[in-house]
Amino acid sequence: MSTAWEGLANEPILDIHPYEPGKPVEELERELGIPGAVKLASNENPFPPPAGVLDAVRRALAGVNRYPDGSGYYLRQALAKKHAVSADSIVLGNGSNELIELLARTFVRRGEEVVLPHPSFVVYPSIVQAVGGTRVVVTLKDHRIDLAKMRRAVTALTKIVFVANPNNPTGTIVTAEEVDRFLHNVPEHVIVVFDEAYYDFADGPDFPDTLAHLRQGKRVVVLRTFSKMASLAGLRIGYAVADPGCVALVNRIRPPFNVNTLAQVAALAALDDEAHVRRTVEAVREGVRMVSAALDTLGVRHVPSRANFIMAEFDDAPRTYEQLLKLGVIVRPLASFGLERALRITVGTPEENARLVGALRAVLGGEGARS
Repeated sequence: MSTAWEGLANEPILDIHPYEPGKPVEELERELGIPGAVKLASNENPFPPPAGVLDAVRRALAGVNRYPDGSGYYLRQALAKKHAVSADSIVLGNGSNELIELLARTFVRRGEEVVLPHPSFVVYPSIVQAVGGTRVVVTLKDHRIDLAKMRRAVTALTKIVFVANPNNPTGTIVTAEEVDRFLHNVPEHVIVVFDEAYYDFADGPDFPDTLAHLRQGKRVVVLRTFSKMASLAGLRIGYAVADPGCVALVNRIRPPFNVNTLAQVAALAALDDEAHVRRTVEAVREGVRMVSAALDTLGVRHVPSRANFIMAEFDDAPRTYEQLLKLGVIVRPLASFGLERALRITVGTPEENARLVGALRAVLGGEGARS
């Protein structure tokens, strides 16, 4: 007699739904026979890596018969110099997603609490549940993370607070003033994780310098990624900056060789390519303005964004999503975030943005989507 697999599984995972990535272009083209579809669903950089990065990867290909540098020595040294911290303050991950999991596995004991914003990155609650932690969910206020309310949610059992800044899927930020006030009031036993995957798009005088708080001895961890700005989403590499004591503990459970050779080489080559950063930021900000103006014209409510995506609300978001698919435009439905009436639209190239706007006009007609 066979035993049901569920009966053998670690109980906390049984209620977790698998992560649903954005629909791949290839899948849409295969299902609907639509050539030249555009994917605006996964907040990827629409531009390829710079030539110098691709050249570095090509040179490294001959060495992939060997294991990667397990410590990521050269990349950590370069990141430490860039951020004015010691190399022992840097830990690399297979995307920042792996680092979120490693932090939870390292520090959250069964029954301890993790304070999470909602809606926000859908991985946070599933990882907390998988390690047996207790999720304390704090709803956004006016589409923004409410740090004051999150502080009030902290108890003696709280171990970690996750702050996505800018927040996914809303594209909003918490300001430097709000973070200063929050960190001043957070108890010593709480680790505050700032997930800054979209940092470069939001940088400005009102954006918090979380690394400065780290250097001042605050119990914070800062997550960054090469997926967005550096155009390396397909190679999966991110990093955390934290106190060396924190990093040393994370390294105890970090899988050996968790970041592959090509990812390390590409990230190192991309690290100081300021020209690519400027081009990407300028193109994305112009794309946000263009798409936002089109949504305004169509009467579609949307949240002002400080990231490379826009969250928009529709009377019938599932129907709008399906109709856009038929026109070869893939966006992200947000039902998995608890937002049944919302779609998330990644800003693409100027040509992709124009394709999106044309498709929205065709789908919505002249009536818009006022609600």
